[in-house]
Amino acid sequence: MIRQTPITCTGHSRPITDIEFSDITEDGSYYLISASKDGKPQLREGGTGDWLGTFEGHKGAIWAVDISFNGSRAATGAADFTANFWDAETGNPLASCAHSHIVKTVSINHDTKLLLTGTAKSNLSIFDVRQPTKPMEEYAGHVGSIRGAQFVVNDNFFITSGEDKALKMWDRRSRKELKTQSVDLPINGMSVKDEVVTLAYGNNVGLYDARTFNLLRTHTLPCPVNSASLHIDQRYYVAGGDDLFVYKMGIETGRVMESYKKHFGPIHCVRYSPDGELYATGSEDGTIRLWQNCVGKTYGLWVRPDMTNQHFVGSPNNHDFVMS
Repeated sequence: MIRQTPITCTGHSRPITDIEFSDITEDGSYYLISASKDGKPQLREGGTGDWLGTFEGHKGAIWAVDISFNGSRAATGAADFTANFWDAETGNPLASCAHSHIVKTVSINHDTKLLLTGTAKSNLSIFDVRQPTKPMEEYAGHVGSIRGAQFVVNDNFFITSGEDKALKMWDRRSRKELKTQSVDLPINGMSVKDEVVTLAYGNNVGLYDARTFNLLRTHTLPCPVNSASLHIDQRYYVAGGDDLFVYKMGIETGRVMESYKKHFGPIHCVRYSPDGELYATGSEDGTIRLWQNCVGKTYGLWVRPDMTNQHFVGSPNNHDFVMS
């Protein structure tokens, strides 16, 4: 019998709060960075989960992480009121950006010179990491904690979301809010990929056009959703939340294609790998798990099994699918 067998990545001692993948680098590899309440963000080889290093220096829980497209730089946001910028290859700190509140989200721009941050008290700032003593730009418009922030469109714009139920786009050239879209519940998580914004709010996942904020799809899941991530072919996404399941959802149908329950606490964050071959989940149980997008395929540490005399059957809950 062939089942989804996730790779469990241990090493953190407290709940996982955020995860991010790099893009695929020149040598074909990619990286995974994780945040935890243990205050020790970690870097891993993205395709296998192998530990590469720990970033030392924060004095509080880590709430947010980001990694540059090429895997060379990393950023962390923490409860110690700082956002730190790192050399991801050596683990050395390159800059520390002081804030007046807990840093809840971070985003590195494409040329790795700018760092966008959002705090628990609605502050939005952009720092030049070469001169990090004070922000070069500051923005106000949200009420309450920032839940997501990401550079888009050649870094001239950025998108944010918050617990005030608002999705916003900002124009850095005019230093003004460009547009806003509201949902009916506080936003728990946001990701932006290929001009689509994926929002998790309440029991819902909403997909929005990143340029116009037009609603593309909205689906209701069986539990409160903390995070969702779109696959590169935009036919499905994965989501996780309070019931400990990770769900793979069909975008056109809105139906659960697969679901798996291996964590021992709520899932706080999910992300697809840049090649779409796997997705990662981070949980209250302090572990990260890597899941195959196509179960049974040879990839990373997974080896395709002998298919002789095996056939597909549906699981009793009609959520996930196994082979027996």
